Amino acid sequence: ERREGTSFFGGNVERGQFQPVYFDFDSQAVRSSESGKIQRIAEFMKGGSAQIIIAGFTDERGTAEYNRGLGDRRAGAVREDLISQGVDGGRIQTVSFGLEMPADSGHSEAAWAKNRRAEIGVIK
Repeated sequence: ERREGTSFFGGNVERGQFQPVYFDFDSQAVRSSESGKIQRIAEFMKGGSAQIIIAGFTDERGTAEYNRGLGDRRAGAVREDLISQGVDGGRIQTVSFGLEMPADSGHSEAAWAKNRRAEIGVIK
């Protein structure tokens, strides 16, 4: 859950320390090929007291409402994976941007694949 005062794109969140976690079309299941990325985040989290915010994103297909929910489920799936690896869930916030703020503004499968993601920000 997002706490008041934390903005994923604000100055109090450092983005880019971790690679995005990518998802298949219309899916919130974490791909097995992405598990190494989550493991690196878990190791970082277990090595200190940092807090993170996970932002879920989707491609442009579907309604804004549906995609906001899907983005939320994607962020939640990454959060649950981290908790299953021993990370304290109280140090993890989630937010969904749905189809807003695409990583690639193109209208092709290649662009959409880049937009189906969860990004991790470290709260300063």
